[in-house]
Amino acid sequence: MLDIIYWPVSAILWFWHKAFGFVFGADSGLTWALAIVFLVFTLRLVLYKPFVKQVRTTKQMQELQPQIKELQKKYKNDRETMAREMQKLQKEHGFNPLMGCLPVLVQVPVFLGLFHVLRSFNRTGHGFGQLGLTPEQNASLGNYIFSATDVQSFLSARIFGAPIAAFITAPQNELEGFADWGGTPTRLSIALVAIPLMVIAGVATHFNARASVQRQTPEAAANPQAAIMNKLSLWVFPLGVMVGGPFLMIGILLYWVANNIWTYGQQHLVFGRMEKEEEAKKAKKLEQRAQNAPKPGAKPVDVRKRPQDAAAADADTQTSNGTAATNGTKQTAKQGGGQRRPGGQKRPGNRGRANQKRKR
Repeated sequence: MLDIIYWPVSAILWFWHKAFGFVFGADSGLTWALAIVFLVFTLRLVLYKPFVKQVRTTKQMQELQPQIKELQKKYKNDRETMAREMQKLQKEHGFNPLMGCLPVLVQVPVFLGLFHVLRSFNRTGHGFGQLGLTPEQNASLGNYIFSATDVQSFLSARIFGAPIAAFITAPQNELEGFADWGGTPTRLSIALVAIPLMVIAGVATHFNARASVQRQTPEAAANPQAAIMNKLSLWVFPLGVMVGGPFLMIGILLYWVANNIWTYGQQHLVFGRMEKEEEAKKAKKLEQRAQNAPKPGAKPVDVRKRPQDAAAADADTQTSNGTAATNGTKQTAKQGGGQRRPGGQKRPGNRGRANQKRKR
């Protein structure tokens, strides 16, 4: 039923195992560890855009909290109307609630697929081992895209003496099954590798959740549902990693650590870009305000007027200025006692005409 997930996960893991096998050897524990880590990186890279949309959706949800609270308060006794108004509000702002949980929903089947593929490698008591076959017969079978040689390579791969397919609470007969591929490991040797990975995964889960909570708005953090989810992500989920760690094989713990490392870096990258976008928007608004502001000494234009009204006001101002200039010229001419003729001669005024009559 879930082969549609198992086969792609197996194919990606196979590709990275072959790539690192050329460098470190196919049976090396480092090869298999890096193959698991880069399987995580590949899947998270595919989910990068949905993650960005998730962050933007979460931020948009926080910005809409005041309006959502108003609707909840206004229609608290009418759930149908409230749901209809909520959908209308989300549609107006282009808000899609599904994008907020899509990356998480996609990662769950991926994690289950990897868990199944890695567990199927361990043929002693798991996978085809349930058919009653011996470890040697089990190892002669393939595992999805992996050949029988690849299966034996995985069973013999070890990190600091601990099989990558082993886990702390594994049954004793399962641990004894590793005798054919490098010797029977002790629980202490497995714990010395698994416990540090559990601690790193739990601490990384906590700090990733803290980085996300710190970026919430006060309104969103005050929401009771958000407060419960914050407590779960800060304390319950990291504790769940520590409690469930002994039941997970070392390969799965490597997956968990690599996933948290990617999440930590991706969060800082995406949130950093969003902060720069916000700063750019603020700078653009300030620049527009500076351009629209009146120049020193100029009369501010009433923005409430329509453009044609403002143009008419400017025309009236220019006309009044021209009339005033004409009146000033006439007054100057009267005070000067006359005007000059085109030849540069002065046109006689009233006094000049009176003197001419006397002479006559």
